[in-house]
Amino acid sequence: MSAEWALEVLDKAPYITVSMADDEGMPYGLPLSLVRTDEKTFYFHCALEGKKLDILSHNPRVCLSAVTKCKPTVGPKDGSFTLEFKSAIAFGTAVIVEDDTEKIAALRAICERFLPKHMDAFEASIARSLGRTAVVRITLTEPPVGKRKQYDKQGEEMKYGRME
Repeated sequence: MSAEWALEVLDKAPYITVSMADDEGMPYGLPLSLVRTDEKTFYFHCALEGKKLDILSHNPRVCLSAVTKCKPTVGPKDGSFTLEFKSAIAFGTAVIVEDDTEKIAALRAICERFLPKHMDAFEASIARSLGRTAVVRITLTEPPVGKRKQYDKQGEEMKYGRME
């Protein structure tokens, strides 16, 4: 699927798994609540200390993956057990944001995505917790890719490029 389609999957996913590798090559992946602010920029927030920040300070390369519309099903035509899904994967580089203006803008975008009805409490929350909150910017290093398995109402699998 196209990069635009993959970005839509990443935007709709309730969380995105961010995977990285430590100095010894040990993989480390965790689901995080990310927000995208343009075609290649994502943000997440976290505590000022922790394993992910330790890893990212030595190896900033990351992989993002997300799945939406995941539904086990029986193939309509042949009765095989299968899974309908939409998925996306992207690669990027992570950096800890130091500039408070960028941090606040990223936190605002996160709140607007996940708690839009509570933006009236945003300024007080920033005043209370900005100093103890880290923000990480992930910049994609190549366009994301997507994949899906989906059936139409007649039970035909919707192959690449077919949208309904």
